Amino acid sequence: MTRRTRSICFAASVLASALTVAGCGGGSDSSGSGPLPRGVVSPGGPAPPGSVRADADPVSTFALDIDTASYDYAGRLLREGVLPDPETVRVEEFINAFRQDYPEPAGGGFTVTVDGAAGGLGVPLGYGVDAAYDPIGDDVRLMRVGLQTRSADPEVREPVALTFVIDVSGSMAEPGRLDLAQYALHGLVDQLGVDDSVAIVAYSGRAEVLLEMTRGTNRTALHAAIGDLRPLETTNLADGLATGYRVAAQGYRAGVENRVILISDGLANEGATDPNAILEQVRAEAGRGIDLLCVGVGREYGDELMEQLADQGDGFAVYVSSPADARDLFVHRLTGTLQVQARDAKAQVTFDPRTVLSYRLVGYDNRLLADADFRDDRVDGAEVGPGHSVTALYEVALAPEATATAPVAEARVRWLDPMSRAPDEVGRRITVADLSGDVWTEPSLRLQVDVVAAQLAGLLRFGTVGWDGYGPGGGTLIDPRELARQADRLAALTADPEVAELAGMVRTAGNLLIE
Repeated sequence: MTRRTRSICFAASVLASALTVAGCGGGSDSSGSGPLPRGVVSPGGPAPPGSVRADADPVSTFALDIDTASYDYAGRLLREGVLPDPETVRVEEFINAFRQDYPEPAGGGFTVTVDGAAGGLGVPLGYGVDAAYDPIGDDVRLMRVGLQTRSADPEVREPVALTFVIDVSGSMAEPGRLDLAQYALHGLVDQLGVDDSVAIVAYSGRAEVLLEMTRGTNRTALHAAIGDLRPLETTNLADGLATGYRVAAQGYRAGVENRVILISDGLANEGATDPNAILEQVRAEAGRGIDLLCVGVGREYGDELMEQLADQGDGFAVYVSSPADARDLFVHRLTGTLQVQARDAKAQVTFDPRTVLSYRLVGYDNRLLADADFRDDRVDGAEVGPGHSVTALYEVALAPEATATAPVAEARVRWLDPMSRAPDEVGRRITVADLSGDVWTEPSLRLQVDVVAAQLAGLLRFGTVGWDGYGPGGGTLIDPRELARQADRLAALTADPEVAELAGMVRTAGNLLIE
């Protein structure tokens, strides 16, 4: 069956029924005697695919992620009437692309907000394309863990030492690639202060240092170097990064934010092209206190490599497709883009197995950590800037006897101070009563936006996947048009142009999948 013909059979259990999970799929008992009726737990038996038994493993640990490239790249393709490759769709980046309503801390670090609603997503996110999520138990709740750093004063920014590594290979000649990079860089240069410094490295078949570390007030030299960039031939990304980190190390300044900013379409075809070799190099350099920001451009975009480079380089990945995107990143959000407020940030959620039968974390597949890593400050986490929010969604199946006051989980976040490297952590508990409202009417509008974003990611990543449930016919069918209606309602209520854009993406995705 083709992608398009199977798309209308996308199985889920929400939307029309306010996220109430429909009966679908059963676990098997320990003797392997076949499917169990919904709500029946086989003592000692395995959890169904995609879920985790709380009595066997009550702790979920992951490194934070503030990347948004997956969502922004999908938006660019959908606006052109093209479905993104499902492998480039990462649900956590769809959710984290949106502004949240979490309170900010009074000082450094994070606040922790935990809320939710009745029902679950029902979308097979975060594991094999042929695996459905089937929670143990009928009473499924959606739980949101929200983490927030304090916003910085846009007029007060710490000095930076930036090394731009710019792809000038032949593929960058396409409109919206090198020209967009130049536009972004010209805009950033105009924001630099007397204590800032910038170096510029360009690479094609080999890397070339166009400008050693130069004071930000020397705008004439900086603008001239940016204006001289021209697309050449092949792409030696490894040499570009090696040269960029060398220049950054030579111009390293203690007490300021030192960062390499890679602007590329992420396509390497010369020199070391093995992603593992490039990642190993970035990992070693990041340990010297130089962070990496990956800025992706271009319709043909090496998403996976750029995302992994950012993760290994103690940074994050974004994607820009228009001058407005570039200006927003390098002008309007410059402080949040370049500063670090918390280092090696990790989250840990501990579920109460007396209340919770099973759970699943939606997304964060390549950010999972061993539970012992949470308080091991040698283990890498994520670097998070001022004013950033990080959101994680869980589906939680409750025990039948769980009361409204019963504890569900405690969510904690741990981080290191960016200057002293001193660790700190904070947490918050949640009860069953906190997960009891109807998702479309009672929780915050921002939680509803998160649900739509996660559903869109599921539609794009697993829009072709149905599964057999317990009994004939399996789960329920989902109409992407209903998802679009919810998105339109939220766009009107929030008056947020980013939510309006989300609604347009949902409509386009539905039309492309159903046609």
